[in-house]
Amino acid sequence: MLATVKGYYEKGKIVLNEKAPVLSKKDVIVTFLTDDKLNNILKRTTGAFRDKIELSDDFNEPLDDFKEYM
Repeated sequence: MLATVKGYYEKGKIVLNEKAPVLSKKDVIVTFLTDDKLNNILKRTTGAFRDKIELSDDFNEPLDDFKEYM
């Protein structure tokens, strides 16, 4: 199982912002986000592919391969 928990590092300790979703001792991997990486993650916006992807007019029409099932 993989779980992500946000927190911060300060004075040699990692402080989690929420309770870890495990009940016993587990191995962890800690990734430090530099300011650049964190800003890139937070700056993501919806609609990034607007006008870059087009759907055909019959996109919602049944496929010929599945006509016998419909």
